[in-house]
Amino acid sequence: MRIGKIAPALVLALAAAATTACGGGDTSSSAPKELVYWASNQGTSLDNDKAVLQPELDKFEKASGIKVKLEVVPWTDLLNRILAATTSGKGPDVLNIGNTWSASLQATGAFLPFDDAALEKVGGKSRFLGPSLAATGASGQPPVGVPLYGQAYGLYYNKKLFAEAGITKPPATWEELVEDGKKLTKPDKGQWGLSLQAGQVTENSHHAAILGAQHGAQFFTAEGKPQLASDPSVAAVQQFVDLMQKDKIVNPANAEYADTAKSLKDLSDGKAAMFMNQASAGSFKNIGMDMANLGVAPIPLPATAPPNGRKVTSFVAGINMSVFKNTKNPDAALDFVKFMVSAPEQALLNKTYGSLPTVQDAYSDAAFQTEDVKVFQNVLANSAEPMPQVPQESQFETLIGTAMKGMFADVAAGEPVDGAKIRDQLNQADQQIAAGG
Repeated sequence: MRIGKIAPALVLALAAAATTACGGGDTSSSAPKELVYWASNQGTSLDNDKAVLQPELDKFEKASGIKVKLEVVPWTDLLNRILAATTSGKGPDVLNIGNTWSASLQATGAFLPFDDAALEKVGGKSRFLGPSLAATGASGQPPVGVPLYGQAYGLYYNKKLFAEAGITKPPATWEELVEDGKKLTKPDKGQWGLSLQAGQVTENSHHAAILGAQHGAQFFTAEGKPQLASDPSVAAVQQFVDLMQKDKIVNPANAEYADTAKSLKDLSDGKAAMFMNQASAGSFKNIGMDMANLGVAPIPLPATAPPNGRKVTSFVAGINMSVFKNTKNPDAALDFVKFMVSAPEQALLNKTYGSLPTVQDAYSDAAFQTEDVKVFQNVLANSAEPMPQVPQESQFETLIGTAMKGMFADVAAGEPVDGAKIRDQLNQADQQIAAGG
């Protein structure tokens, strides 16, 4: 499950968007309450999502008398639809948003703040996993929604290839990852230690954030000033690029890998031994991997933490649920949100989608007691932090991810990428963010 992101050109539109009347439900006194819900595409198709969600909406209507009109919106359209709704007033009452959008959408002022009272109405703040709740808006402000579906990164590995190389367990440190990767790299046999989506902007930015945290990077000051070109940031990007350049455990052809499917298949087919990705056991199963050969562990930390380094092995990925501030049915909207984050619904929906519950009390379900799910649950609960919760987050992802894509292309072409080149690229990104685009 991938999380969408905002194009840089839309950031100013987000900041300037007006808060106008929204909410498409029927509010006449003689009619039963009705809500309009925009759901993000979490399943294999829009129709698959409708088949998953409609029975639950029917269940909610039967219990509450509140009808929910469902529209599943593809990720390619969702943000533009949301922006249009903030300005036109023609939008839903309740909707899903990618959690990396939270601070940017919060800046529009168009959404109901989930202050302590609102959080209490949907079951209470303490039920939610802390990191997931932290990815719902800018620090120090009431959240712009509540977490609905959780995700985290881990290190998938091919147990068969590990056994053939005499490696008995997954790497526990970054140094072990590189060492194991070298043992597992056999270019003459078409086998590499690690597969990377090095041609995908979003994935590069995610790994920059994870490794940046391990190095102690803060990509923005408390005042929101960009500082991507800091020493820790440069070190983190160098470490990631060096997996292909210096360590030589990544196939240079990965510089053109722009989607997840190729890396999944490489691991499944034995062309790569490791792959860092969001929880995706279902995807491996769908492409026919022998699941007995699939292992997962947290992305390793360095053996010795750099100064101010943080114990972070993932960013907090996932989907949030928000309410337009000017919905004509705020109480009904909150009742619906409460239903969707209840333990039974969290268990059912996250089991179906292969994602992780965002509330503590859903994890008693047997589906979330498997070893691989426990790995991701532990990562999400204990070693994940949100992407920068600032209005410029989308620019950060786009600029740093694009710069890294170019760096991998240079490495694949035999051109060296050193700290000076990295710092120059990140300085340019800082200047573009500071200039507003």
